Amino acid sequence: MGNLSLITIVIIAANAIISLKGFDDYGFFERYKFNVGSIRRGEQIRMFSSGFLHVDMMHLFFNMFTLYFFADVVIDELGTLNFIVIYIASLLLGSLLSLYFHKEEYHYSAVGASGAVTGVLYSAILLDPTMQLGIMFIPLPFPAYVFGILYLLYSIYGMKNRIGNIGHDAHFGGAIGGYVVTLMLAPGLFKTDLKMIALLAIPIIILFVMHKMGKL
Repeated sequence: MGNLSLITIVIIAANAIISLKGFDDYGFFERYKFNVGSIRRGEQIRMFSSGFLHVDMMHLFFNMFTLYFFADVVIDELGTLNFIVIYIASLLLGSLLSLYFHKEEYHYSAVGASGAVTGVLYSAILLDPTMQLGIMFIPLPFPAYVFGILYLLYSIYGMKNRIGNIGHDAHFGGAIGGYVVTLMLAPGLFKTDLKMIALLAIPIIILFVMHKMGKL
């Protein structure tokens, strides 16, 4: 974790340049952010462009810092091209899930690379489930898959209770994208890590069941 490959530099630079433009140009920010009403009127480019805009420097830094730590796991295992596929697919799946859950809220807006980054994170966990994570204020490292499962369960809780000004559905959609596309690109995981695949699917199944039961 924590290497800086060329493609990671390019993605971080693209996010930084576009976000900084958005900080200084309100019209630019409004034109390319995720907005349900605008998307439903035909501006589908917002599904993609919003993933390169951020609210402020802290939002940008947190997403890019997370990407920096996990991108190389995916690149080392699957290669640069497949990493790009996972990043873009996760970004779009995050936007699609947000659109699905907010399709009647025409004023709903969002920005950020969180969906894409969460997809990369979930992909990295699938590819290297034994890696250990350390989080501030928690003195001991713990398995990455535990973090992944708890994070998505919290995302479901956040979606249900509309907690904070956070796109929980985009995070969850991104994770689904990272999970599904990684398994498509690396089907050998079904032979070597079936138990881990099943564990990481638990929050996705819970989301599906809760939605079917009308709980979301």
